[in-house]
Amino acid sequence: MTTAQPATASGTHLLGGDLPIRRLGYGAMQITGPGVWGDPSDPDQAVRVLRRALELGVNFIDTADSYGPFVSEQLIRKALHPYPDDLVIATKAGQTRSGPADWQPLGRPQYLRQQLHLSLRHLGVDHIDLYQLHRIDPDVPLADQLGALRELQQEGKIRHIGVSEVTVDQLKQAAELVEIVSVQNLYNLANRKAEDVLEHAVANNIAFIPWFPIATGELARPGGPLDAAAKEHAATPAQLALAWLLRRSPVVVPIPGTARVAHVEENIAASEIKLTDDEFAALSAAI
Repeated sequence: MTTAQPATASGTHLLGGDLPIRRLGYGAMQITGPGVWGDPSDPDQAVRVLRRALELGVNFIDTADSYGPFVSEQLIRKALHPYPDDLVIATKAGQTRSGPADWQPLGRPQYLRQQLHLSLRHLGVDHIDLYQLHRIDPDVPLADQLGALRELQQEGKIRHIGVSEVTVDQLKQAAELVEIVSVQNLYNLANRKAEDVLEHAVANNIAFIPWFPIATGELARPGGPLDAAAKEHAATPAQLALAWLLRRSPVVVPIPGTARVAHVEENIAASEIKLTDDEFAALSAAI
């Protein structure tokens, strides 16, 4: 049965042990222009999408300084500031942009410090709840990159630290340097190459934030496993893919993104789909 705030049905993860977030969040990359560059064609619609997500019970938004750059953070402030007390905004630094679809890791400590202060300004906050190293820069020692974030954390400008697109070994190395409360890797029903990272996150109660969470590929073909299960639930294949992620583990926090109000409503409604053991097993075995 649909409720006024369906995101509440996704359950809660205690991020870092002290920040309760609903497990179906919102990823704010797609509210920028083409190639994640510049302003969206309809900024007012982006504002409506963000506000609608909160109306539907979302209290975790993920963004990055490089989305736009800074366009996503600025739209979040425009739409939602002053923020509700329970809203957790995560952002990231560690990639630089020179144009549409161009991403280059940059983890020099002075750059990360500069970007943190810019994000504080653009979001209109005095600290970031979850600050994530967007990519590990292979040309800078990881201890220097995370050391910069640890210093900012000690200054009270960062509450918790996360990493993105890492291996298990890199995640372990990072955890030796700072407390890591989240990891954000590519992961979805059709692409589970990060399964070992997820398993490590499960074992250590680290939030696992899958980006590109609703890729369905061949699984959604007519007559395929997702298509059949979706019909059973009167849902879309994308909703079933999100329901599968929510069922996968209590530490999984999907952040589907969109620039359309109707689509954000559809995504968040997936919180209320409960897969049976047999349905979950069948979908898990489909790839």
